[in-house]
Amino acid sequence: MHLKTQGLVLREVNYKEADKILTVLTRDYGKITLKARGVRRAGSPLKAACQLLAYGEFTFFEYRGMSTINEATALELFPALRQDLELLSLGTYFAQVAEVLSQEDAPSPDLLSLTLNAMYAVTKLQRPQNLVKAAFELRVISYAGYTPDLEACHICGAPYPDRFVLSDGCLECSSCHSLDGLHMPISPGALDAMRHIITCPPGQLFSFRLESSSMTQLCHIVEAYLSTQLERSFSTLDFYKSLFLGTMST
Repeated sequence: MHLKTQGLVLREVNYKEADKILTVLTRDYGKITLKARGVRRAGSPLKAACQLLAYGEFTFFEYRGMSTINEATALELFPALRQDLELLSLGTYFAQVAEVLSQEDAPSPDLLSLTLNAMYAVTKLQRPQNLVKAAFELRVISYAGYTPDLEACHICGAPYPDRFVLSDGCLECSSCHSLDGLHMPISPGALDAMRHIITCPPGQLFSFRLESSSMTQLCHIVEAYLSTQLERSFSTLDFYKSLFLGTMST
């Protein structure tokens, strides 16, 4: 039996002489592993859709214990990502996070849409990379069940506390300190942006603006919160950040 679905290629690994093993985030089946036979040969009709960060429609079937692609049509290739190393590395970071947070046999339409929309925002909409990255990180960790409590200080109820507790995902005033977990300072602007990110409709996710210092603070908080909750780092993020360090040192 042949199955058909749309999905985003999160990872590709060369296999045997001319094949690839793809990790694909699909709308219908969650994360799946697909074999693309002969895709590395010149002229393969599967080539366009079966590459990293390609969004396509895949028809596949079970063959010798593995799902094998029969047909694949590229729907969006995000060409701007492939022409800019910074954008490509940011896109691969989005893909790695999505791979970590997705599951097999668990449909992930929200996660797929978020990842696609983030790549669309930095390419076709040309939204600032740091804004899109921060919005993606906070929204994706919320989808994973780690939505922070941003209503008020968890002790006194003040609407604009000055600290965010990374380990507990909550707010507190420095004068109300009760939790021993790692915390970071948070400004009213950064807090309003975080509230927007976790509550707004998907179409408004990347529409906010922040002055420079609040944006920097937002980026540091959200990145640290994601890594704290998942208890891991990301090699793709390390590479993306290394590009900026290289720029500053030249």
